[in-house]
Amino acid sequence: MNAADLPPWSRAEFEHQLRTQGKNYHIHHPFNVRLNSGQCSPAQIRGWVANRFYYQSIIPLKDGAILSNCTDRETRRRWIARILDHDGYDDYQGDAAGGMEAWTQLALAVGLSRDELWSLEHVLPGVRFCCDAYVNFARRAPWQEGICSSLTEMFAPQIHKQRLAGWPEHYPWIEASGLRYFRSRIPLAQRDVDHGLEVTLDHFRDRTQQQRAVDILQFKLDILWSMLDAIEKGNPT
Repeated sequence: MNAADLPPWSRAEFEHQLRTQGKNYHIHHPFNVRLNSGQCSPAQIRGWVANRFYYQSIIPLKDGAILSNCTDRETRRRWIARILDHDGYDDYQGDAAGGMEAWTQLALAVGLSRDELWSLEHVLPGVRFCCDAYVNFARRAPWQEGICSSLTEMFAPQIHKQRLAGWPEHYPWIEASGLRYFRSRIPLAQRDVDHGLEVTLDHFRDRTQQQRAVDILQFKLDILWSMLDAIEKGNPT
């Protein structure tokens, strides 16, 4: 039976279907399991930090693309905070420096220099391809679909909490100040999830649309998983 022939899910069931996709989140990827259980070498950690930075760097581009397509003023007013979260705001000092600066502090803590991080010299082709595909999707998709693709944030607090709980024990050589990015994202992720769910649950109303939303979320999950595939193969030791 086609989705068009099925009744729509209730709002609660639709949210449940979206959250169920967490089983495919990259928290379960073998490389991430090793990373968060203390099984990665310093070189592998540096490789992950350098490559993941490319993803951090395209988030403002992705969010800007969503804004450029968005015709709803109130949504734009709320969504722009995501760009500021990563690029910084006010005097760009301390917490106001933004997520990309916080990730830079993580890079310094694991032994990368600022110049080599920002030069993107360590970014693998597979990681670049995945991230660029995500930005291209946000540029071309309706803004509601772009927002839906960001709902992987529903699953992010758990992975950050794992790192905060395990890394100080497993990798004591990493300065604790370098973990600030993970700590800062936990409350911000919940704020962003609340907004993203609101838009998604309001916009995708019939079963065909709702299934489309689930498929979009899976597409984003595939991007994150494929990034770790590339990092795992590109940083074997």
